[in-house]
Amino acid sequence: MSIQDYPSRLSDPKSRKTETFSYLPSMTDEQIKAQVQYIINKGWNPAIEHSEPENAFSYYWYMWKLPMFGETNADTVLAEVQNCIKANPSNHVRLIGYDNFAQSQGANMLIKRGDM
Repeated sequence: MSIQDYPSRLSDPKSRKTETFSYLPSMTDEQIKAQVQYIINKGWNPAIEHSEPENAFSYYWYMWKLPMFGETNADTVLAEVQNCIKANPSNHVRLIGYDNFAQSQGANMLIKRGDM
């Protein structure tokens, strides 16, 4: 068995991958909601970030509002995701689950690819 090379190149923005989930087909709305619910069930704090595609490989992404500390309703988080996408239609948008006990991100996934 051989390992497949993925032909991602900086010169070809459409080929760039940003994280593990980006090699998979885009998640459906139901799958995104399941990820949000997982974050909530773990007791993590959901947060939303966005960035222009050309800056996606930088360490700095814009935070959409503050993390949603203590939020227990997945629909509330998803409404904020939609608000972020509406306000920044060309940007990548990612969902984060902050684990305040481990002081780290328990989850981080791109949920909307921006225009390239």
